[in-house]
Amino acid sequence: MPSPIPFFEAINAYQNSAAINAAINLEVFTAIAEGVTTTEALAERCSASPKGIRILCDFLVVMGTLTKESGRYGLTEDSAVFLNKHSPAYLGGTVRFLHSDTIKSAWADATEFVRKGASVLPETGTMAPDHPVWRDFARAMVPMMAPPAEFIAQTCGMAPGTPCKILDVAAGHGMFGITMARHNPAATVWACDWDAVLDVAREHAHAAGVADRFNTLAGSAFDIEFGSGYDVALVTNFFHHFNAATCETLIRKLHAALGPQGRVVTLEFVPDEDRVSPPVPAAFAIMMLATTADGDAYTFGEYQRMFANAGFPKSEMLDVPMSPQRLIISSK
Repeated sequence: MPSPIPFFEAINAYQNSAAINAAINLEVFTAIAEGVTTTEALAERCSASPKGIRILCDFLVVMGTLTKESGRYGLTEDSAVFLNKHSPAYLGGTVRFLHSDTIKSAWADATEFVRKGASVLPETGTMAPDHPVWRDFARAMVPMMAPPAEFIAQTCGMAPGTPCKILDVAAGHGMFGITMARHNPAATVWACDWDAVLDVAREHAHAAGVADRFNTLAGSAFDIEFGSGYDVALVTNFFHHFNAATCETLIRKLHAALGPQGRVVTLEFVPDEDRVSPPVPAAFAIMMLATTADGDAYTFGEYQRMFANAGFPKSEMLDVPMSPQRLIISSK
């Protein structure tokens, strides 16, 4: 029978995200991981009212992010990995970024950005030069990007000891180039981004022990000189901010910067040709509509055409393990 429940669930979805955000701020998941599992003990540990903790935790059980048995709360497999501060895959910073005022304000009037066909944020949305959101992004996204970075290093990196010159475009946290350099002691990285963002990448390069092979190029990827002779150009989560013609302009610039056997490695949310599957890449298009002046989630066919027009005759696509994203490898 027809049911209004799916519509109520969709309309009230903001309550789910707000509850998870509150639980992260109060360290509810971390406290439960430490063995604090009753309402009274959690209220004391999290500096909150027993009533508030009871209702929040029961709601999280209903959502499926906590369990409850004999009055004690527990973590699900997913929340134990991603929402416990002691876990190396902790995504609390990512959640805070996605709940930042900048991102939330982009959704304040969805009717208007749909009518306009572009973000209603000031200037060019989040793509304004030196937008502070990208420094926050660089600090927040490392745990989420670590598995794809390892996959790229294993799939696209050269054998350890083989010299490899890597260009990391819109490097952000820098972990993609850093991970390739960590796998190959003969690899050198040139990371391009705004200088304030590169400060974060430099910190990560020092922590990973590759700072002596990590170079930076501060400025817009469309304006600065990349140099030449690169073996690999990494373009991770960047093309979706622009229209296809702008993407082609950058791809042509990358073609000129690569050596004769060079490759562009693109990590993106790539929906199928029907644009409604898989769910996460397909849904990403509306995020670009809300936050950018001209971005989109492009299909593999569209990427093939962009790269072919820019001088790359062959592109192949791989699914990335433990990620909704896909990897496109384009060869000269």
